[in-house]
Amino acid sequence: MKNRVDIQSQTDLRKITIDKVGVKNVRYPIIVEDRARGTQHTVADLDIYVQLPHDHRGTHMSRFLEVLNRFHQENFIPNLQEFLQATKLALKAEAAYTTIKFPYFMEKKAPVSGIASLQAYNCIFEASLDNNFQLIIGVEVPVTSLCPCSREISDFGAHNQRSIISLKVRFHDFIWLEELIEMVEDTASSQIYPLLKRVDEKFVTEQAYKNPAFVEDIVRELTLKLMQDNRITDFQVEAENLESIHSHNAYASVSRSKDETNG
Repeated sequence: MKNRVDIQSQTDLRKITIDKVGVKNVRYPIIVEDRARGTQHTVADLDIYVQLPHDHRGTHMSRFLEVLNRFHQENFIPNLQEFLQATKLALKAEAAYTTIKFPYFMEKKAPVSGIASLQAYNCIFEASLDNNFQLIIGVEVPVTSLCPCSREISDFGAHNQRSIISLKVRFHDFIWLEELIEMVEDTASSQIYPLLKRVDEKFVTEQAYKNPAFVEDIVRELTLKLMQDNRITDFQVEAENLESIHSHNAYASVSRSKDETNG
């Protein structure tokens, strides 16, 4: 019988450490904390990586899933540090990383009729563990923005569009995903609702007209709110208008650390 060589465990002589190696787009059910209902079941796409030492030819891909299988049935988001520590041990690595993307559902009531329905938001957790544990959480929020310039120069009406506001934060005290979502929505010309009756459509149309905002306005106003929240230490906010009268999109972003002294 032929002797089988473990190719993956061979020593590599090229002396190049690989920053991240692992598995991507692992679709798995997870449980996340829900401010209104305690917990929420959803489905996530996970990327899980480790650092590979320069003398290791390959990593053991199956071990990523073995560790995940031990954690996913619980609400393992609060236990991400333990999950990454277990991943480091299983792969004999100095650092481990994970990115978890998932839809998060919130009940929203139409502004006038009060009819309730579910709105989905794309959310993300980015965690890493080497000597220290770091966690970033993020939300992607659809809103309406109405162009201030269009309103000013037009005899009637103004062009508006759906905008996607992406917010990522690092923090030292607990913060709900719902809080980040609400912070973004309060900055826009108008919120997006999954279900509107005619009285609601009238309300959101007029609300947007009363609150025009460029992408520049949105990221600046949101920056002011984030700077005032003492729980948040670092953040990145991006606004992209899916333009309704242009063939291009409008974009703006701001990244800040609370350690910075300049605006």
